Amino acid sequence: MKQLTYRPLAEEFALGATGPGAWQARVDRTWRGWTGPHGGVIAALLVDVARRAADEELPVRAVDLRFLGRPVDGAFAFSATARPLGRGTAIVDVVARQESGEVAAASITLGRTAPSSVPDRTERPAPEVAAADACAAFRLPPEIVPVGAHFDIRPAAGPLPLTGAVQAWMCAWIALNPPMITDAATLAILADALPPGIFPTLSAPIAVPTVAFSMHLHTDFTAPAGQPVLVRAANTGTGGGWSVDDVDIWDAAGRLLVSARQTRRVLG
Repeated sequence: MKQLTYRPLAEEFALGATGPGAWQARVDRTWRGWTGPHGGVIAALLVDVARRAADEELPVRAVDLRFLGRPVDGAFAFSATARPLGRGTAIVDVVARQESGEVAAASITLGRTAPSSVPDRTERPAPEVAAADACAAFRLPPEIVPVGAHFDIRPAAGPLPLTGAVQAWMCAWIALNPPMITDAATLAILADALPPGIFPTLSAPIAVPTVAFSMHLHTDFTAPAGQPVLVRAANTGTGGGWSVDDVDIWDAAGRLLVSARQTRRVLG
Protein backbone atom coordinates (compact mmCIF):
# COMPACT_ATOMS: atom_id res chain seq x y z
CA MET A 1 0.00 0.00 0.00
CA LYS A 2 3.00 2.33 -0.22
CA GLN A 3 2.25 5.41 -2.29
CA LEU A 4 4.99 7.09 -4.31
CA THR A 5 3.20 10.05 -5.89
CA TYR A 6 0.52 12.30 -4.48
CA ARG A 7 -1.82 14.78 -6.15
CA PRO A 8 -3.71 17.70 -4.62
CA LEU A 9 -7.41 17.24 -3.97
CA ALA A 10 -8.08 20.35 -6.07
CA GLU A 11 -6.64 18.62 -9.12
CA GLU A 12 -8.85 15.54 -8.74
CA PHE A 13 -12.03 17.63 -8.54
CA ALA A 14 -11.00 20.56 -10.78
CA LEU A 15 -11.45 22.99 -7.90
CA GLY A 16 -10.78 26.57 -8.97
CA ALA A 17 -11.71 30.16 -8.19
CA THR A 18 -14.47 31.83 -10.20
CA GLY A 19 -14.44 35.24 -8.52
CA PRO A 20 -14.00 36.92 -5.11
CA GLY A 21 -15.11 34.46 -2.43
CA ALA A 22 -16.33 32.00 -5.07
CA TRP A 23 -15.07 28.63 -6.32
CA GLN A 24 -16.33 25.73 -8.39
CA ALA A 25 -15.57 22.00 -8.59
CA ARG A 26 -16.83 18.89 -10.33
CA VAL A 27 -17.52 15.48 -8.79
CA ASP A 28 -17.88 12.67 -11.33
CA ARG A 29 -19.84 9.44 -10.98
CA THR A 30 -16.81 7.43 -9.88
CA TRP A 31 -17.05 9.31 -6.56
CA ARG A 32 -20.68 8.32 -6.05
CA GLY A 33 -21.69 6.74 -2.73
CA TRP A 34 -24.90 4.90 -1.85
CA THR A 35 -27.33 7.53 -3.17
CA GLY A 36 -25.25 10.37 -4.59
CA PRO A 37 -21.83 12.07 -4.46
CA HIS A 38 -19.79 10.78 -1.54
CA GLY A 39 -20.44 12.91 1.53
CA GLY A 40 -16.79 12.88 2.51
CA VAL A 41 -15.86 14.41 -0.84
CA ILE A 42 -18.31 17.26 -0.35
CA ALA A 43 -16.90 17.81 3.15
CA ALA A 44 -13.37 17.77 1.75
CA LEU A 45 -14.19 20.39 -0.87
CA LEU A 46 -15.78 22.64 1.75
CA VAL A 47 -12.61 22.32 3.85
CA ASP A 48 -10.32 23.09 0.92
CA VAL A 49 -12.39 26.13 -0.04
CA ALA A 50 -12.23 27.39 3.56
CA ARG A 51 -8.45 27.14 3.55
CA ARG A 52 -8.30 29.16 0.33
CA ALA A 53 -10.73 31.78 1.67
CA ALA A 54 -8.87 32.42 4.93
CA ASP A 55 -6.87 35.64 5.08
CA GLU A 56 -3.72 33.72 5.95
CA GLU A 57 -2.48 30.13 5.78
CA LEU A 58 -3.71 28.50 8.99
CA PRO A 59 -4.12 24.85 10.00
CA VAL A 60 -7.67 23.50 10.06
CA ARG A 61 -8.80 22.73 13.60
CA ALA A 62 -12.50 21.82 13.38
CA VAL A 63 -15.30 21.26 10.87
CA ASP A 64 -19.03 21.55 11.57
CA LEU A 65 -21.08 20.58 8.50
CA ARG A 66 -24.78 20.15 7.70
CA PHE A 67 -26.26 18.64 4.55
CA LEU A 68 -29.14 20.84 3.37
CA GLY A 69 -30.33 19.07 0.23
CA ARG A 70 -29.71 16.03 -1.90
CA PRO A 71 -26.60 16.55 -4.06
CA VAL A 72 -26.19 15.11 -7.55
CA ASP A 73 -23.17 14.30 -9.70
CA GLY A 74 -21.58 17.17 -11.58
CA ALA A 75 -20.78 20.79 -10.85
CA PHE A 76 -20.73 22.44 -7.42
CA ALA A 77 -20.43 26.15 -6.70
CA PHE A 78 -18.97 27.36 -3.40
CA SER A 79 -19.12 30.69 -1.60
CA ALA A 80 -17.06 31.47 1.48
CA THR A 81 -16.94 34.20 4.11
CA ALA A 82 -13.91 34.48 6.42
CA ARG A 83 -14.34 35.87 9.94
CA PRO A 84 -11.02 36.58 11.72
CA LEU A 85 -11.10 36.04 15.49
CA GLY A 86 -8.18 37.84 17.05
CA ARG A 87 -4.63 36.84 16.21
CA GLY A 88 -4.14 33.54 14.47
CA THR A 89 -7.72 32.23 14.54
CA ALA A 90 -10.47 32.42 11.93
CA ILE A 91 -13.89 30.96 11.21
CA VAL A 92 -14.79 30.43 7.57
CA ASP A 93 -18.42 29.80 6.60
CA VAL A 94 -18.75 27.91 3.32
CA VAL A 95 -21.87 26.99 1.34
CA ALA A 96 -22.04 24.46 -1.51
CA ARG A 97 -24.71 24.96 -4.17
CA GLN A 98 -26.00 23.18 -7.24
CA GLU A 99 -28.78 24.10 -9.67
CA SER A 100 -31.34 22.85 -7.14
CA GLY A 101 -30.05 25.25 -4.47
CA GLU A 102 -27.93 24.88 -1.33
CA VAL A 103 -26.82 21.29 -0.67
CA ALA A 104 -24.33 21.71 2.22
CA ALA A 105 -22.97 24.34 4.57
CA ALA A 106 -20.03 24.24 6.95
CA SER A 107 -18.39 26.39 9.59
CA ILE A 108 -14.67 25.66 9.64
CA THR A 109 -12.28 26.76 12.37
CA LEU A 110 -8.65 27.47 11.53
CA GLY A 111 -5.96 28.39 14.00
CA ARG A 112 -2.23 28.98 14.26
CA THR A 113 -0.07 26.61 16.28
CA ALA A 114 1.28 28.33 19.40
CA PRO A 115 3.56 27.37 22.32
CA SER A 116 1.71 25.92 25.30
CA SER A 117 2.61 24.93 28.84
CA VAL A 118 0.16 22.03 28.64
CA PRO A 119 1.89 18.81 27.47
CA ASP A 120 0.56 16.92 24.49
CA ARG A 121 -1.64 13.94 25.39
CA THR A 122 -4.36 11.71 24.01
CA GLU A 123 -6.95 9.45 25.56
CA ARG A 124 -7.43 7.58 22.29
CA PRO A 125 -4.31 5.51 21.56
CA ALA A 126 -4.24 3.56 18.32
CA PRO A 127 -5.50 -0.02 18.65
CA GLU A 128 -2.90 -2.76 18.35
CA VAL A 129 -3.47 -4.33 14.93
CA ALA A 130 -1.43 -5.99 12.21
CA ALA A 131 0.39 -3.78 9.72
CA ALA A 132 -1.52 -2.81 6.60
CA ASP A 133 0.52 -5.06 4.31
CA ALA A 134 -0.41 -8.04 6.48
CA CYS A 135 -4.17 -7.40 6.14
CA ALA A 136 -6.24 -8.72 3.24
CA ALA A 137 -7.97 -6.24 0.96
CA PHE A 138 -11.73 -5.64 1.16
CA ARG A 139 -13.56 -3.89 -1.65
CA LEU A 140 -16.92 -2.21 -1.46
CA PRO A 141 -19.02 -3.52 -4.41
CA PRO A 142 -18.55 -0.96 -7.21
CA GLU A 143 -21.91 -1.79 -8.75
CA ILE A 144 -23.56 -0.56 -5.52
CA VAL A 145 -20.98 1.95 -4.28
CA PRO A 146 -18.79 3.25 -7.16
CA VAL A 147 -16.65 5.27 -4.75
CA GLY A 148 -15.34 1.98 -3.39
CA ALA A 149 -12.89 1.85 -6.30
CA HIS A 150 -11.19 4.94 -4.84
CA PHE A 151 -10.42 3.24 -1.51
CA ASP A 152 -7.82 0.60 -0.70
CA ILE A 153 -9.39 -0.90 2.44
CA ARG A 154 -7.59 -3.48 4.58
CA PRO A 155 -9.74 -4.62 7.55
CA ALA A 156 -7.55 -4.89 10.64
CA ALA A 157 -10.02 -5.61 13.47
CA GLY A 158 -13.72 -5.96 14.19
CA PRO A 159 -16.54 -7.51 12.13
CA LEU A 160 -17.06 -6.90 8.42
CA PRO A 161 -20.10 -5.06 7.02
CA LEU A 162 -23.33 -7.01 6.43
CA THR A 163 -22.25 -10.07 8.43
CA GLY A 164 -25.02 -9.97 11.04
CA ALA A 165 -22.50 -9.39 13.80
CA VAL A 166 -23.35 -8.41 17.37
CA GLN A 167 -20.77 -5.61 17.51
CA ALA A 168 -21.31 -2.38 15.56
CA TRP A 169 -17.80 -1.22 14.75
CA MET A 170 -15.09 -1.62 12.10
CA CYS A 171 -11.36 -0.93 11.97
CA ALA A 172 -9.32 -0.85 8.77
CA TRP A 173 -6.26 0.57 7.10
CA ILE A 174 -7.40 2.85 4.27
CA ALA A 175 -5.61 4.69 1.47
CA LEU A 176 -6.99 6.80 -1.37
CA ASN A 177 -6.82 5.88 -5.05
CA PRO A 178 -5.59 7.98 -6.78
CA PRO A 179 -3.09 8.88 -4.07
CA MET A 180 -3.70 12.32 -2.58
CA ILE A 181 -1.81 14.43 -0.07
CA THR A 182 -2.91 13.62 3.48
CA ASP A 183 -4.33 16.83 4.94
CA ALA A 184 -7.51 18.05 6.61
CA ALA A 185 -9.47 17.84 3.37
CA THR A 186 -8.52 14.28 2.41
CA LEU A 187 -9.00 13.13 5.99
CA ALA A 188 -12.65 14.21 5.66
CA ILE A 189 -12.95 11.73 2.79
CA LEU A 190 -11.21 8.99 4.78
CA ALA A 191 -13.42 9.65 7.82
CA ASP A 192 -16.40 8.73 5.63
CA ALA A 193 -14.76 5.83 3.78
CA LEU A 194 -16.22 2.96 5.82
CA PRO A 195 -19.92 2.03 5.69
CA PRO A 196 -22.24 3.27 8.46
CA GLY A 197 -21.36 1.87 11.87
CA ILE A 198 -24.48 -0.29 12.11
CA PHE A 199 -23.64 -2.18 8.90
CA PRO A 200 -21.77 -5.06 10.62
CA THR A 201 -25.02 -5.88 12.46
CA LEU A 202 -27.04 -6.04 9.21
CA SER A 203 -27.29 -8.73 6.53
CA ALA A 204 -28.47 -6.41 3.72
CA PRO A 205 -27.66 -2.75 3.00
CA ILE A 206 -30.09 0.05 3.82
CA ALA A 207 -29.96 3.80 3.26
CA VAL A 208 -28.37 5.64 6.20
CA PRO A 209 -27.58 9.14 4.86
CA THR A 210 -25.52 11.62 6.85
CA VAL A 211 -27.31 14.76 8.05
CA ALA A 212 -24.56 16.29 10.21
CA PHE A 213 -20.79 15.77 10.20
CA SER A 214 -18.21 17.16 12.59
CA MET A 215 -14.46 16.64 12.56
CA HIS A 216 -11.68 17.73 14.90
CA LEU A 217 -8.02 17.80 13.90
CA HIS A 218 -5.33 16.77 16.40
CA THR A 219 -2.37 17.82 14.26
CA ASP A 220 -1.24 20.78 12.20
CA PHE A 221 0.70 18.46 9.85
CA THR A 222 4.04 20.02 10.80
CA ALA A 223 5.07 16.37 10.85
CA PRO A 224 3.55 15.10 7.57
CA ALA A 225 1.09 12.22 7.65
CA GLY A 226 1.10 9.49 5.04
CA GLN A 227 -1.27 6.77 3.93
CA PRO A 228 -2.63 4.27 4.65
CA VAL A 229 -4.23 5.54 7.83
CA LEU A 230 -5.96 3.43 10.47
CA VAL A 231 -9.67 4.21 10.67
CA ARG A 232 -11.95 2.99 13.46
CA ALA A 233 -15.68 3.64 13.04
CA ALA A 234 -18.09 2.72 15.83
CA ASN A 235 -21.83 3.18 16.18
CA THR A 236 -22.48 4.88 19.52
CA GLY A 237 -26.25 4.56 19.37
CA THR A 238 -29.20 3.95 17.03
CA GLY A 239 -32.88 4.53 17.70
CA GLY A 240 -35.98 6.32 16.51
CA GLY A 241 -34.75 6.41 12.93
CA TRP A 242 -31.44 8.10 13.82
CA SER A 243 -27.91 6.77 14.23
CA VAL A 244 -24.65 8.30 15.51
CA ASP A 245 -21.17 7.11 14.56
CA ASP A 246 -17.79 8.10 16.00
CA VAL A 247 -14.65 7.83 13.87
CA ASP A 248 -10.99 8.05 14.88
CA ILE A 249 -8.04 8.11 12.46
CA TRP A 250 -4.38 7.42 13.28
CA ASP A 251 -1.30 7.41 11.08
CA ALA A 252 1.04 4.42 10.80
CA ALA A 253 3.12 5.77 13.71
CA GLY A 254 0.07 5.72 16.01
CA ARG A 255 -0.47 9.49 16.01
CA LEU A 256 -4.12 10.50 16.40
CA LEU A 257 -4.97 12.69 13.41
CA VAL A 258 -8.73 13.13 13.51
CA SER A 259 -11.80 12.43 15.60
CA ALA A 260 -15.13 12.78 13.83
CA ARG A 261 -18.85 12.23 14.41
CA GLN A 262 -21.72 11.64 11.99
CA THR A 263 -25.43 11.91 12.71
CA ARG A 264 -27.42 9.84 10.24
CA ARG A 265 -31.02 9.12 9.29
CA VAL A 266 -31.97 5.44 9.16
CA LEU A 267 -34.29 5.07 6.16
CA GLY A 268 -34.41 1.28 5.94
